[in-house]
Amino acid sequence: MAIAGTPEGARLATGLALMSAVSHALFGALQKGRHDPWTSRGAIDAGIFVLALPVALFLVPWPQGWEWALLAGAVAVHLAYKLTMALAYARAAYTVVYPVVRGTGPLVTVAFAMLIFAESYAALQWAGVLLLSGGILALALVNLNGVLGMDRTALLAGIGWALAGGLLVAAYTVYDAWAIRNTADPFTFLAWFFVLTSIDFPVMMARRLARAVAEPGGRALILRGLMGGLLAFVSFGGVMLATRVGPVGQAAVLRETSTVFAALIGWLILRETVGWRRGALMAVIAAGAVLVQVGG
Repeated sequence: MAIAGTPEGARLATGLALMSAVSHALFGALQKGRHDPWTSRGAIDAGIFVLALPVALFLVPWPQGWEWALLAGAVAVHLAYKLTMALAYARAAYTVVYPVVRGTGPLVTVAFAMLIFAESYAALQWAGVLLLSGGILALALVNLNGVLGMDRTALLAGIGWALAGGLLVAAYTVYDAWAIRNTADPFTFLAWFFVLTSIDFPVMMARRLARAVAEPGGRALILRGLMGGLLAFVSFGGVMLATRVGPVGQAAVLRETSTVFAALIGWLILRETVGWRRGALMAVIAAGAVLVQVGG
């Protein structure tokens, strides 16, 4: 905390945001994997709960007074985000949904950060934000052309939920940054955040399994949950700490390079074709992130 707001803190925030980007792309691929997104997210949240509870109970100070209210707000906004993501993934392809969500968030997050945290951005940084968001949304359009055989109604619904998810990304990024800055020990907020925000979807998954709506997954689902839990610590925890020690908007923009890593995951793991257009747009997204960093 001693380096928060310093050049050293800004460098640490950059590293944390990029680390978060890689892990979040992997996290999204896990949720969109073989199981339906409701079951996958329930398993991941169960893994988060199991891994985070001992830390919250025994390794960090417990929240006091107002800090419980901050955590309650985080539970509400993240539940809304998780619901929109599950609804989007249930209706459209990962490579369509993910870029729409990530491309919508940066512009709104930067605007909120200027209003709430009095952050300022140079013209070059604004150009980088526009380049990055435009490249991400263009990537979504390119991906959309590859799934035109899907049901159009479901596809449009998936894109609509993805847009809502992007707005909620901006909302939770700014809220989490504000909340963690108003908690005496940031690791108290992080540990209890993971415990409290990981209860809802396991309960939903249990109800779906009881009604035979979700397919049982056995060992594969348990492994997916534990892997997702570890990735969540790196992804969500990393960007929250980045916004604690550095500028909120800048960390949020850099994290959206996750779209580049998601495209690489789609190519390397899911065997999806990248092509020259996707490759060019990935370069545009990366260039936008560089401009945001250099311009600051």
